[in-house]
Amino acid sequence: MDWRDHAACRAHDPELFFPVSETGRALSQIGEAKAVCGGCPVVNRCLEWGRAEGIEYGVWGGYSEGERRASRRRRRYGAPPRKVWLGDDAEEAGQA
Repeated sequence: MDWRDHAACRAHDPELFFPVSETGRALSQIGEAKAVCGGCPVVNRCLEWGRAEGIEYGVWGGYSEGERRASRRRRRYGAPPRKVWLGDDAEEAGQA
């Protein structure tokens, strides 16, 4: 079974996770998407998958497009990445 089978976002409209911008009304959409991520048992795997695949658009693993870009810059220039805890990864913890 794939980690995506356990993703909380599966129960939501995919459009929620792909706002048209990161300003104005889209900020509330991003907040809603992040709230779903906050209760997701595989949020850490989602973020790592998005990074590994070079996904540029949408909310992945609780991070917006801009947050992932900033994280890439920090990693590229040697600053330690910020870790945002959004919950336990139940699959990794053996609870799935």
